[in-house]
Amino acid sequence: NFLVHALKEGKHVLAEGAQGSLLDVDFGTYPFVTSSHPTVGGCCTGLGVPPTSINRVIGIVKAYCTRVGNGPFPTELEGDNGEALRKAGHEFGATTGRPRRCGWLDLVALNYTSMINGFTELAITKLDVLSGLDEIDVCTGYRVNGKSTKRFPSDIRMLSSVEPEYVTLPGWSEDITGVTDWDKLPKNAQDYLSFISEYLDVPAHIVSSGPKREQTIIR
Repeated sequence: NFLVHALKEGKHVLAEGAQGSLLDVDFGTYPFVTSSHPTVGGCCTGLGVPPTSINRVIGIVKAYCTRVGNGPFPTELEGDNGEALRKAGHEFGATTGRPRRCGWLDLVALNYTSMINGFTELAITKLDVLSGLDEIDVCTGYRVNGKSTKRFPSDIRMLSSVEPEYVTLPGWSEDITGVTDWDKLPKNAQDYLSFISEYLDVPAHIVSSGPKREQTIIR
């Protein structure tokens, strides 16, 4: 196996998965899933490399949530708010032009995906899309049958009925497009990223501030 030999020789191998963890056929929001494994486990089954060869797992997540097609979406923004986020983030299918459903960041779902993948660090993308918002809501828990929980339900019916619990953070008015230095981000943007990292206990080492490759902060 070419990759196994490359790893034994000490070469660096970067594997990039498609789709998202919640579309995993085993650990996703079944039946609204794909037929494969977009989780880290799919790296082993798809490439034929042993689990022990994986030493870094970078969780790639947008600064807000999106979903294509049907399925539960507790933090979905409907109406004008959802449309505004969709337009700002150009959230339309590249091939079909199909509009993506948009909503606030769901840290309960993200914490679940971190658990099943073992994130060692985060790459948070599209932070610039949130510029101009006075306030930004972040889901930090669910209310299920009148009780608060931070656990991601495995029952699709329960997930479809949860009520998100939000923490509201101050937004920022500055246009951060193209910022490549952490210290040049507005304090509220830094605080937003830090809030995510602290909740997940995973550092954000990469932050994108625009659609171009060079519009990236690496810490």
